[in-house]
Formats: sequence, C-alpha cells, structure tokens
Amino acid sequence: MTIQNTCIEDIDAVFYLYDEASKYQKRHQKHYWNGFDRAQVEKEIKESRHFIIKEKDTIACTFLITYEDPLIWQAANKDPALYLHRIATHPKYRGRGYIKSIIEWSKVHAKAKNKLFIRLDTHIGNDKINAYYTSCGFTNKGISYLDPNSPIPEHYKAGAFTLFEIKL
Repeated sequence: MTIQNTCIEDIDAVFYLYDEASKYQKRHQKHYWNGFDRAQVEKEIKESRHFIIKEKDTIACTFLITYEDPLIWQAANKDPALYLHRIATHPKYRGRGYIKSIIEWSKVHAKAKNKLFIRLDTHIGNDKINAYYTSCGFTNKGISYLDPNSPIPEHYKAGAFTLFEIKL
C-alpha cells in the first residue's frame, strides 16, 4: 500500500471511486454525495492536495486535504488544522482500514506543516461512521449547520454535518 499524490491520469479512476461511494451512500444513508465537478478535482490535483492509496496497480482509495475550511468549521477555522475530505474506497477494498492509514499519514503531514489538528466532517445521522471515526481517535466536536445559499459545493447543500477532530 502506498499513499501518493493523484495524477491527472488517475482522474477517471478517482471518479469511479466517487461514483461507487455515492451508490453505497444512497443504499445505506439518508444523505449522499451528488457528484463532483471535474474541473475542481483537476485543480486540487494540480495543487497537490488530492491523494490516492494504491494496492499494486489498483487505486484502492482517494482523499483530499485542505488547510482551511471556514464554511464548515466557522470560528474554529482559525486554528491551524489539516482537513480531510472526500474519502472514497474502491468496493473491493472496503474494510481494510484505509482511514487509519490516512490518519497516520495525516499526522506526519500535519506536523510538518505546523498544524495542531486533523479534522473531518460527515453528514449528520450516520451513527455507524460516527462510531468508526471515534474508534479511530477522532473526537466528536458537534454539528455545523450550513446555509444552503452559501457558496458551498453541491454535496454540502444537505445542511448539517458532524465535525470530528484529532488534536496533535
């Protein structure tokens, strides 16, 4: 298993993971992703903020990082943090603990960037993923309510998200 920057050549495989994650969410959750803007993902790749996890020649998982998230984290955005987004795993590779690998990678990366927190969010109401994130070392920091009229990506227009944080 290796974690590496996503290349533009990987984008179709990344969108396959997003599509499969959306299908899974639709079957198991009230809220789900409604697709992503390809130009935005290309921009994230060019900014070296988009990553993949490879198992031999297969892209098994993908995720995105950012260093600020004011619309979701609001006042807490002032804290030096690394934010994880859009974690999606290939259906054949679910259950292999990639979140834990991402967390360990994030701890090293965040410390190198002088960040004090690793943060992520998820739609409210998913008790299973909330319990999993807690078991991985995250602390539930409450709920963020977003204005659907604010300039947020489509998948955030559902409005309310549970916030999770690891203090380094």
